[in-house]
Amino acid sequence: MMILIAEFFVVILKVLWAFVTAGCKWVVRPKEKSVAGQVCVITGAGSGLGRLFAKEFARRRAILVLWDINSQSNEETAEMVRQIYHELDTPITKDGPVGGVEEVPPFQPQVYTYVCDVGKREHVYATADKVRRDVGNVDILINNAGVVSGHHLLECPDELIERTMVVNCHAHFWTTKAFLPKMLELNHGHIVTVASSLGLFSTAGVEDYCASKFGAIGFHESLSHEIKASEKEGINMTLVCPYLVDTGMFKGCRIRKEIEPFLPPLKPEFCVKQSMRAILTDQPMICTPRIVYMAIVCMYRFLGADKCMYPFLAQRKEAMNNNEAKNGI
Repeated sequence: MMILIAEFFVVILKVLWAFVTAGCKWVVRPKEKSVAGQVCVITGAGSGLGRLFAKEFARRRAILVLWDINSQSNEETAEMVRQIYHELDTPITKDGPVGGVEEVPPFQPQVYTYVCDVGKREHVYATADKVRRDVGNVDILINNAGVVSGHHLLECPDELIERTMVVNCHAHFWTTKAFLPKMLELNHGHIVTVASSLGLFSTAGVEDYCASKFGAIGFHESLSHEIKASEKEGINMTLVCPYLVDTGMFKGCRIRKEIEPFLPPLKPEFCVKQSMRAILTDQPMICTPRIVYMAIVCMYRFLGADKCMYPFLAQRKEAMNNNEAKNGI
């Protein structure tokens, strides 16, 4: 019993210390770590947040490995990354051995592109093998790929529900199983889960999407505990839970109109910059905006967030009906 009481007090002290360190970070901002030369895999890199993550890591001279199901958009992202590398490609000078100044060749990071359907387990494992052969060990894994069906449950085809679940949730299992073993062996790595505020509290009309994001967060948190239990201090994890991001995925989504001017959709660039800050300072979780941390059911309903997807679903349905009419279906 005495041991149990002692452990309880240790836990209390750890909680208090966590509050103290969190408060200190408000005063003294933690220094960002360097990712220069590290291999970073980004899923869903062909557009949206994935593309912006690629550009941010490129500015920090990481070696980019871009995965997307769309080859053309993925190559477009790669070209943007190469342009950033080119802008950073400036010679470095240092003192020579005899007092002169010599020019040091700048670091030349690379970008690699792979067409990969992360919803297919075999495709993920095969692509991961290619990455290991072509590039080497992976240091950072950004599980970003995501889809949305845009239908009410009873109107949603089973195939789309399954697609949402495998891409938004199951794929995290496959990519992590592919790259985590080497991270554990080297005691070095960082896994990022790009989830959603809809994985913390749900809304009506997107049951499959919410379920997939709840699953991704559950997977991330459980894996985080497992890594901590293994005492692999060199492996970090960051959970990203943004509010509605203006990427076009949820075009038409609206909260209560009186509140909307004060809580508009997030700019993708802002979301990624906040996320990058969290990743580079090894922050376990980032919610944007910060009001998401304080969200409770009564406030949620007051904001109109419990039905915010209804305009999006109606717009999606109207667009599909128009397409069907044009096609004579």
